[in-house]
Formats: sequence, structure tokens, C-alpha cells
Amino acid sequence: MDNVGVLMTCPMLSYLEQELEKRFKLFRFWETASRPEFLKQNSESIRAVVGNTVSGADSELIDSLSNLEIVSTYSVGLDKIDLVKCREKGIKVTNTPDVLTDDVADLAIGLALATARKILAADTFLRNGFWKNGDFELTTKFSGKSVGIIGLGRIGSAIAKRAEAFGCSISYNSRSRKRNVSYKYYSNVIDLAANCEFLFVSCALTEETRHIINREVIDALGPKGILINIGRGSHVDEPELVSALLQGRLGGAGFDVYENEPNVPEKLFQLQNVVLLSHVGSDTFETCKAMADLVIANLEAHFLGRPLLTAVL
Repeated sequence: MDNVGVLMTCPMLSYLEQELEKRFKLFRFWETASRPEFLKQNSESIRAVVGNTVSGADSELIDSLSNLEIVSTYSVGLDKIDLVKCREKGIKVTNTPDVLTDDVADLAIGLALATARKILAADTFLRNGFWKNGDFELTTKFSGKSVGIIGLGRIGSAIAKRAEAFGCSISYNSRSRKRNVSYKYYSNVIDLAANCEFLFVSCALTEETRHIINREVIDALGPKGILINIGRGSHVDEPELVSALLQGRLGGAGFDVYENEPNVPEKLFQLQNVVLLSHVGSDTFETCKAMADLVIANLEAHFLGRPLLTAVL
């Protein structure tokens, strides 16, 4: 398969890049001085695209690659891929589900604990020598609290399982009620927010879920509520979030994703009730390697005429 052209859209895990180069004719899109000129010269050679949550395969790129057969994304999220265009052209699409579920769920709980207990602020308090002058402020516990989850898929279910271990009561919102689940179901996100103290966002990003966390939902969660987002940045109306936090209408927030990554609203930086991470939910050695191996396995399966391991289309 070393004559099969694979376009990698942006820098990713070095292991993935190295393994792709061993097996295929690898094109690195970010190294090109002129993308239009590059595509003009190489479009017919490229039969696969490897993207991620930063740079995937939009309509323009798909149309420019006349021999494109498959998009294998190094992510679970598909919002950077034009699935409609892929379906129209018969292009296969794969992602990397399951392998990152535990890491993202672990991080979600970590964000909840860090936000509620103000762990980062307490660390800074000690490092700056303030403990000598008195104790750190009282914070909020996580154990036993009511937890709401938007999106009870693989990751949402894993978050629920972990929260149960803390003695939390679980409720959720999704497109439909889940079978064989004892958690309380809310068909309306505002009602869910009004009846929980910690609200986790873990649903897929669609036109329906874009800005699903708006002013009404934030106000329903309230000044003692904590919002945790490990889904996609565009799930949250960021100006409304910033306003609510600055005005004290929301108790706190823990975020790993943002609307315009890597840009983050600077007004959040000075708030002690906010924990901000740089989209690292799945970034462990073990999971990144497993994701890379799955990307490669899907590509190999396709070009060897075998069933795809994690087909989306």
C-alpha cells in the first residue's frame, strides 16, 4: 500500500504520522506553501484523508480530491467532516470511538472535583505563601450531589457510572429515553439544568445541539450550579457563559473545549471558580496510541477490501 496517497490535514501524534509514512505515501497538508497549487499537483494521487477535531475534510477539500475514497478521523467527533458530501460521493468515513471513553470520562469527573473544590486556586494559595496568614476558603463537595448529563452515549454513560460511585443521583437528557437505564430522563434541557447541581455536556455536536447551553439553561442551573463541558466548544454560548460567571449567575465551570480553539475568553482567566484545560480529554499515551492504531487499521481494512472497524459511513 506504499503507493496509496494519504493526506494528513494537520500535525497530530508523531506516532500516527510515522506509522502512516511506513505504510502509505504520506502527504502533509500543513507543509505546503500553496494549498491550491498542492491540490492541483497531487489531488489524483490522494485516496484517503486523515483529519481530527481541528482540521478534517470540508466540502471544498472533498471536491478537490477526485479519487478520495475514505476519511479516517483521529477523533470521535465528526463536526469537521462534511458527512453530507461524503455520503453523496460514496466516500467512507471512520472515527475512533470507545478507546477514549474512559479518559474523557475520568477528566470530566476531575474537572468537576477541581472546580467544586477549587483545587487550582488552593494550590496557588499555598505556593504564594498565603497559608501562613490563614486557611483557604471553604468550597463545595461533589459527593452526593445531583448530576445532570446531556448526552448519555458512551462517554455520558461512563461519566454517570463514575458519578454513581461518588453517591450522586443521576439524571439525563438525550434525543430519546434510553432503554434499561434507571436514571431520571428529562426531555427538556432547561428542566434538567433546573434539577441538578452539576451539569455535564457530553453530546455530539449537531445543528440541534449547537449552543444547547444558552442563557436560559445557565440561569436554570443557577448561582450554585457547576457546568462541565467535555463535548464540543460550540455546545456553549460562550458570551453568555462569561456574563453569567462574571455576574455570579453561575456557580462555576470546568471546560476542556471552546468555540474558537485555541482562543479562550480571557475574562475567564482570573476567575477562581473556573478550571480551563486545553482540549486534553483523550491525551494520554495509552489512548492516543490506541486511537492512532484504529485510524491505521481502518485505512488498511479499506484498501485491503476488508470490513471497516468503526465505520460511520
